Amino acid sequence: MRFNWGTGIVIAFVLFISFIMYFVINMNINKKYDHDLVVEDYYAQELLYQNDINKEENAKNLSQNLSLEQTEEGLLIKFPETLELAEISGKMFLYRPSNKQFDFEIDISLSDYHLLIPDKRLLDGRWNIKIDWKHKGQDYLYKTKISY
Repeated sequence: MRFNWGTGIVIAFVLFISFIMYFVINMNINKKYDHDLVVEDYYAQELLYQNDINKEENAKNLSQNLSLEQTEEGLLIKFPETLELAEISGKMFLYRPSNKQFDFEIDISLSDYHLLIPDKRLLDGRWNIKIDWKHKGQDYLYKTKISY
C-alpha cells in the first residue's frame, strides 16, 4: 500500500475524532469533573436577586452590621447590640462550594447577641455564608466568604 496525502488526511481526521471522543466520554463518566450548581433552583433565585440587593443595602445602612470571628469553639456571629434581641429572626445558610453534601442551614434563635456555629460542623476550607435576617419587619442580608 502506498502512503499518500489522502491517506494521511484520513488518518489525521480519525485520530483527531478519536482524541475528541476520548475527552467527551471521560468528562461524562469521571465523577471528578461532575460540578453542580450552588443551589438547585438557581434560576428562580436569580429572579429574586433585587430583593437581596435591597436587603444588603438595609444592612449597610445599620449603624453596626454583623461581624464574624473565628474562635476555638467555632465561628462566632455577632449581631448589633443596638437592636432588640427578641425581634431578631431569620436563617443562616452555609455553602461549601467544593461539596454540596456539607451545606447546611441554621434557624436564627438568639438568647444573646452572639450565635456560635460549633467547630465540628465546619470543615477546613472555603465557606460561603449568607445570613438572611429580620428585625421588626425590616429585612437584612449579610453575605461573606471565609476560609476556615
